Amino acid sequence: MEEVLEKPNTSVPNWKANSTTQQRANRPVPVADIIFNEEHRILTPDNEFNRVLGGGIVAGSLVLIGGEPGIGKSTLMLQLALNMPNLKVLYVSGEESDHQIKMRAERLKEVGMRNAEVGSINSAFNTPHSEFGKGCYILTETSTQNIFKQIEELQPDLVVVDSIQTLHSSHIESTPGSVSQVRECTAELLRFAKESGTPVFLIGHITKDGMIAGPKILEHMVDTVLQFEGDRHHVYRILRTIKNRFGSASELGIYEMLGEGLREVSNPSEILLSQRDEPLSGITISATLEGMRPMLIETQALVSASPYGTPQRTATGFDTKRMSMLLAVLEKRCGFQLGAKDVFLNITGGIRVEDPAIDLGLAAAIISSYHDIPVPFKTCFAAEIGLSGEIRAVNRVEQRIAEAQKLGFEQIFISKYNLPSSAQDKKKMDLTRYKIAVKAVSNIEEVFGLLFG
Repeated sequence: MEEVLEKPNTSVPNWKANSTTQQRANRPVPVADIIFNEEHRILTPDNEFNRVLGGGIVAGSLVLIGGEPGIGKSTLMLQLALNMPNLKVLYVSGEESDHQIKMRAERLKEVGMRNAEVGSINSAFNTPHSEFGKGCYILTETSTQNIFKQIEELQPDLVVVDSIQTLHSSHIESTPGSVSQVRECTAELLRFAKESGTPVFLIGHITKDGMIAGPKILEHMVDTVLQFEGDRHHVYRILRTIKNRFGSASELGIYEMLGEGLREVSNPSEILLSQRDEPLSGITISATLEGMRPMLIETQALVSASPYGTPQRTATGFDTKRMSMLLAVLEKRCGFQLGAKDVFLNITGGIRVEDPAIDLGLAAAIISSYHDIPVPFKTCFAAEIGLSGEIRAVNRVEQRIAEAQKLGFEQIFISKYNLPSSAQDKKKMDLTRYKIAVKAVSNIEEVFGLLFG
């Protein structure tokens, strides 16, 4: 007589769902009968981190953070774990020993004490000295089975894994970091997060192309994907949302990397604008939006004669193809002879901008450098340029105007198509309440006439 043997499932322990977690029925349910409660979010002491996540950490979410080596991913997450004394945070490290993590924690602790003394409000180190690191537990382990045993005993409120490429599961016969191991370990952590309602943060490596290493399905499995960007030779770091199931996927957080850790920057416009005592040619200020946040950025252009015959076209922080389009519009519609000129564009601060609202500012910077005439001081731009040379309207122009006024600018150029046409629209958008002069223009010739005429 044959006997059927079933292989027991020992991949992940049976986690008890929290009382707030709904048990899903294995049958179709009408959408009208589904009970929806606003998701509970955990607010961290880091306002930039809360903004990027869409308002805080969602219970049971799986978040993936990628970035270049040495950019500050581990520092950011350890800093977060140390400054949440009301929660029990388990920091799992497969790359560093507990002594190395302790050394970094002591460095963060020192800057936290100094910031507490001076009453800094722009820092994530607001935790009192007696509470610092109170709920942070360090585990140096790479086996998922051992990690889950410790999780079952500790019952943490938040889990941080540094990094997902170092973990390995005994159920997969391959080396850590392989495609199968990364996929299996992520699947085990995903089941744990959803069944227990515990948020999990995964730190991931990236490839030479800047993409997160491992299978592409890794990004599809998680709820949120964050990218930590920046040049290691500059002090500013950018935390950008790539994917977010619980909020906007276009938010941005800016940090300053100090010797003792990361400091959140509450007003990025002040750091992205250089302090100049006098106007210089080829430099303009443009109003852009990243998610819901308005920012003023400095756009620089350099136009010079090409000594080698073939002109160079280089853009840093801006799309090169869009720069070529702007140059073609300036030459075709305005008559500027730029075909034999080298043109270099730069967005200061090390950020990359894809907002078309900086088109007018870049065009003004190019012509300013071409004629070697500075743009009038305290002038800002917020408009898109079309192929026919028209100035096109941009979204949320009132936020851009308000940001320029807050930083002391005297005039801002926008499209006349942003102006309200009907009486109802005029009630919604009242430009008379602004102290800054709003210049509404319709084409490039009009802009250059007001600037350089």
